[in-house]
Amino acid sequence: MSTDTANRIHIEKATTSKISQVDFNNLMFGRVFTDHMFVCDFKDGKWQKPQIMPYQAMTIEPSARVFHYGQAVFEGMKAYKDEDGKTFLFRPQQNFERINKSSARMAIPEFPQNYFFEGLEALLKLDNEWIKPGVGSSLYLRPFVIATEPAISASPANEYRFMIICSPAKAYYNEPVRVLIAEKYSRSADGGVGFAKAAGNYGAQFFPTSLAQKKGFQQIIWTDASTHDYLEEAGTMNIFFRINDKLITAPTNDRILDGVTRKSVIQLAEDLGIDCEVRQITVKEIKEAAKDGSLKEIFGAGTAAVISPVSAFEHAGDVFEITAADKSYAQLFKSTLLNIQHNLSEDKHGWRHEIK
Repeated sequence: MSTDTANRIHIEKATTSKISQVDFNNLMFGRVFTDHMFVCDFKDGKWQKPQIMPYQAMTIEPSARVFHYGQAVFEGMKAYKDEDGKTFLFRPQQNFERINKSSARMAIPEFPQNYFFEGLEALLKLDNEWIKPGVGSSLYLRPFVIATEPAISASPANEYRFMIICSPAKAYYNEPVRVLIAEKYSRSADGGVGFAKAAGNYGAQFFPTSLAQKKGFQQIIWTDASTHDYLEEAGTMNIFFRINDKLITAPTNDRILDGVTRKSVIQLAEDLGIDCEVRQITVKEIKEAAKDGSLKEIFGAGTAAVISPVSAFEHAGDVFEITAADKSYAQLFKSTLLNIQHNLSEDKHGWRHEIK
């Protein structure tokens, strides 16, 4: 069945749903996808009419520029449902602005705001049953753009595809993680694309992360490319350090992603009266704090994991175990964020965006 919503988005509904085949209590992150997807192509110098269609494989030529020059960016978002059946997004304007910032850096045309929000809302209404209520449950949303023009000359593409796919999700990390502080490999460099959610940023992390995993660590805390003296990010998350009762996180720059969860934690720290410094922090400072007992917590912050505590770190052969803190900031921020996201507490900053 085909309908047309406000003459702007063409919608083709799936004839049957896969939802009855899904065990929502035993989900592997990012492996199960909902019944529909959003698609919009850029051709002839403009974005074409958006479509929502059944989730399906797509045909793309082997000469598509994305395969050769890596023109691809993405976002990570979540939809939440409260006990009354209302559905919410969390700060979606930030994701919209960031995917266009990422696109601009990769010479990809920016996507129209009305297409983005109307597409998201129409998609979530169609796949509403896939959004389960309860703290910890969500629907992960993956907007992304790829260069589709079939040409292998080394230049920006003239054709692109913007898509949104959805995957039901539970908790990303169930236990605290052990991390290795980078001494050789880098996530990004000055003047590069570290601030963008470019696909290649993440592919480049896989090899050094696999080396860390062989040593018994789940993730890497990345350091600056020039000196490896300054702590910047953790795996696919921004990173926070608690020294005594002070929270510290690195400032954003062209190497560090301006995370939505990161800026939310900074605001919540202010709301809760927690001293939060945004400044450069050295490996030496953290190691000394670990030795003298003033390092109370390290945790990552990101959309998929929300807040992920770190239980130990290694650097230059030195291993430091981190004892779980009394009155943990990580737990406080996680519960506060989840309560806002699931409409269980006041949203005084207007972060929730209801799908009506």
